[in-house]
Order: sequence, then structure tokens, then C-alpha cells
Amino acid sequence: MPAIGPLEIGVVLLIVLLIVGPKKLPGLGRNLGTGMREFKDSVTGRGGDTDADEEQAKIDPAAAEKTAAPESSAAPEKQPRGDA
Repeated sequence: MPAIGPLEIGVVLLIVLLIVGPKKLPGLGRNLGTGMREFKDSVTGRGGDTDADEEQAKIDPAAAEKTAAPESSAAPEKQPRGDA
């Protein structure tokens, strides 16, 4: 298998940039990093839930507050559905 040099890496990055586009490239990198982190955590057996919550709070504090579950009761409350 031939060695991968800087020219080959540059060509691959240029192709990815052309396919994905410059606006979606940061999100692609973020998702790739998150996926790699989750894979590493699952292989090593670490429970990365607290790390993921902290990372989400760093990225989008408003969304982290909305997704944080209130811990007032252990049982979920039953609410009537309006679309009966």
C-alpha cells in the first residue's frame, strides 16, 4: 500500500470541499468528531453521557436547557392528548 503524502491529503480535502460545500463543512467535521468520540467511548466502555451533555451546552446553551429533563419526579406525568 503506498504512503499517503500531503499532496494526496490535499486532493482528498479539495474533493470533499467540492462535494459538501463550504457552508456545511464545519457541521460535517463536528459530526465526524462526535461520531469518533462516541465510538471511542463505546469501545473503552466509558459512559460518555455527561461529556456529551457538557459538549452540547458549549455548542448551543439554549438547546441544552430545552433538552435537559427536569428531575422533579421519577415517573413520567401522563397528559391527555389533544388530537383524539
